[in-house]
Amino acid sequence: MKRTTTKANRWEALAADWCPVARAMAVIGDRWTLLIVRDCFLEKSRFEQFQTSLGITRHVLSDRLKRLVKAGVLERNPYSHKPLRYDYRLTDKGRDFAPALLGLKDWGKRHMPIRTRASG
Repeated sequence: MKRTTTKANRWEALAADWCPVARAMAVIGDRWTLLIVRDCFLEKSRFEQFQTSLGITRHVLSDRLKRLVKAGVLERNPYSHKPLRYDYRLTDKGRDFAPALLGLKDWGKRHMPIRTRASG
């Protein structure tokens, strides 16, 4: 009988890997999660702000925010009680990701320049 591995199981397996890069990827390693963290550094904190910025579905955004809170990268705080709504802020652990995010930004600017129609 063939065993099926889900995406979630593959990410969870990285969390126990010997390599610290793999363990970090278990938390921050998909495109939406990384871009949510980027948006937090750009002072976005509310569900609607993330959704507008990223064009992400509500289901995927909700899932990624829950994962980031569970991992201790973000904290969730109510800002409205009727209806109940939350904002998401970086924790110390989340803010410690700044050097890696800046490194990715610098690498992208240097090696992945924006292509214009004329050069494309």
